Amino acid sequence: MGFEYIKALHIIFVVTWFAGLFYIVRLFIYQTEALQKPEAERNILKPQLDMMASRLWHIITWPSAVLTLIFGTWVLSYRWGYMELGFMHAKLGFVFLLYCYHGFCHVLFKELQAGKARWTSTQLRIWNEASTILLFAIVFLIVLKSTLSMVWGVAGLIGLAVSLMLGIRLYKKYRTKNPQ
Repeated sequence: MGFEYIKALHIIFVVTWFAGLFYIVRLFIYQTEALQKPEAERNILKPQLDMMASRLWHIITWPSAVLTLIFGTWVLSYRWGYMELGFMHAKLGFVFLLYCYHGFCHVLFKELQAGKARWTSTQLRIWNEASTILLFAIVFLIVLKSTLSMVWGVAGLIGLAVSLMLGIRLYKKYRTKNPQ
């Protein structure tokens, strides 16, 4: 298989993996909120949300994470010289953090499937933004191929994180004023 096909498959599975990571935490939020509902509502919502989370996690997110790793390693085997460059070390460091994030999401998934919610929906909304920050870091590093730009990149990530936190707080105030 040619390099461009392998690279395309790597990108496709990165996209589906991130889609799964973004949506699974949204489902965690809904599962957590469903556990706080009256029993009649909870008995309807929880099985449906559990099924949706299970299908997403096992059919899309996990396979995409594995295929991302396989195709990413394969792409890197064509560009092994990148391993001598600082940007690749930084990028792989962020990818490692992303797999740690994925692993912790698995812990949350298992707890919520068992009906245990140790995080609030607000905490989960904040947690959901960690994957966004990692996405920005990884994409900018691989596109710019420069650790010199990391100083500006880190400043941008901090700015992004602050913006996301403000957005979460504003949304929480909006939800408090306009309950549904």
